[in-house]
Amino acid sequence: MIYKKKCMAMLLAGGQGSRLYALTNKIAKPAVSFGGKYRIIDFPLSNCVNSGIDTVGVLTQYQPLILNEYIGNGQPWDLDRNFGGVHILSPYQAKEGSEWFKGTANAIYQNLYFIKRYNPEHVLILSGDHIYKMDYSKMLDHHIRTNADCTIAAFKVPMEEASRFGILNVKEDGEIYEFEEKPKQPKSDLASMGIYIFKAEKLYKYLEEDEKLQGSRNDFGGDVLPRMLSLGEKMMSYEFYGYWKDVGTISSLYDANMDLLGDTPNFQVDEKSWIIRSRNPIEPPHYISDNARVVNSAIISGCEIYGTVENSVLSHNVEVEEGAIVRNSIIFSGVKIKSGAVVENSIIAEDAVIEKNAVVGGVTEDRKIAVIGGGITVSEGKTVEPGAMVEKDV
Repeated sequence: MIYKKKCMAMLLAGGQGSRLYALTNKIAKPAVSFGGKYRIIDFPLSNCVNSGIDTVGVLTQYQPLILNEYIGNGQPWDLDRNFGGVHILSPYQAKEGSEWFKGTANAIYQNLYFIKRYNPEHVLILSGDHIYKMDYSKMLDHHIRTNADCTIAAFKVPMEEASRFGILNVKEDGEIYEFEEKPKQPKSDLASMGIYIFKAEKLYKYLEEDEKLQGSRNDFGGDVLPRMLSLGEKMMSYEFYGYWKDVGTISSLYDANMDLLGDTPNFQVDEKSWIIRSRNPIEPPHYISDNARVVNSAIISGCEIYGTVENSVLSHNVEVEEGAIVRNSIIFSGVKIKSGAVVENSIIAEDAVIEKNAVVGGVTEDRKIAVIGGGITVSEGKTVEPGAMVEKDV
């Protein structure tokens, strides 16, 4: 018997994340902390399981160690399966030689052998740097119902931001008649989310052809999708109406974390109807002392709070000593903020130490976010200016 999957997913998680600067010096972008208890990759993995997709290939390349270790056998996401499950796919040495993934399309091309093992009817392509909750099964139903060769998930963005995205120009029924990659003068506000469903045989055909084309950048948005459209393949849009944030920049990552806070948060991660799973360390409950002050903040297990924390997100095992102040900031796991230190409008990466009476960030009119890289120490009494990007000890 030849087993056949209706749909499987390929998750692109190999990007360097250069726009996150100090936060991705030692880890891949999808492994960056989010919301205190998650990593970015938890969202597409959880979406797959919640959507009934049980076979996921995760394509890694840049600084993969922590990401590989985090995913493991996929058990936290119910992806430890005998036939299917989650698989880490890194560049490898083949008989003809070896090379890094050259673009998003080339990354999938180099792993066609893996896809064909499962003989899928359809293949879902995902990005590993978005925060959202989406039922891919509804998109798949739309894809099948319209008999599309490729379906692209789309999200309406403000017209003044449309030139930052791949833009879909569509007919009334949602069929795409033009695809523009980051146009200077966009005709539409319908942005590609970087989520695609292909008929499997069409994916194989166009990736194999793209690999042979001289001058191709081997990119879905820049090469494969426009070529499919120009050759008359049926391409449909699927509009998504929920929360979606591309967290590829410091400001967008900061905003998405802050969207979790408040009486009516813009984005909720604790809905029982759509659980976001993660590999959480087993830690004791957090401790907040009688003299501490905590306002409108997310405090995760293992934290010890003796000072003031306002409107902030703290991951596991953060220590805020008495007299220290943390405001409007995102603090990754293992950070120590010593007495008298002030951290404001900042992102502090794993295991950093802010020594006594040091100041990191501050309030500016243009809301500049200071960033302290993982393992960095800011010495006693030192100041890190708002908007600074710190990649070595201060």
